[in-house]
Amino acid sequence: MKQPVAEADDAARALARQLLQLKHASLAYLDDEGPGISRIAFGLDAAGCPMTLVSGLAAHAVALRAHAPCAVMLGDPGGKGDPLTHPRLMLRAVAEFVEKDSQRDHWLKGHPKAALYIDFTDFAFVRLRPVSALLNGGFGRAWRLAPDDLL
Repeated sequence: MKQPVAEADDAARALARQLLQLKHASLAYLDDEGPGISRIAFGLDAAGCPMTLVSGLAAHAVALRAHAPCAVMLGDPGGKGDPLTHPRLMLRAVAEFVEKDSQRDHWLKGHPKAALYIDFTDFAFVRLRPVSALLNGGFGRAWRLAPDDLL
């Protein structure tokens, strides 16, 4: 019997890396009330590791400080057809808060509008260090990816 989820190949790695170029994502987190989800600004640090810029006032920032394991969903449903036929990437990750100055200029290259708020004292960068990933390329196309497949 064929396994429904394949190991990564070059095509899967290329598609996953394409999805990692998106500028927004959905972040799943866990807090004291249970699971939550939020839309986030998304990017890659200079080494190619996923990250986001968060306000300390946001529920997901508080949750990530308390519970570092999280998940990120990347992909757009597309303009036509069944949204489930469009590719999407789910990353299991561990959140790591990093020094703002180390990422500021790099982030602004990909997110210039963040200049309006990036220097507010409550904002911080969170590296979303991948643990594993599941890539769904559309109906009947799915792959498991390791962190090395993504970075």
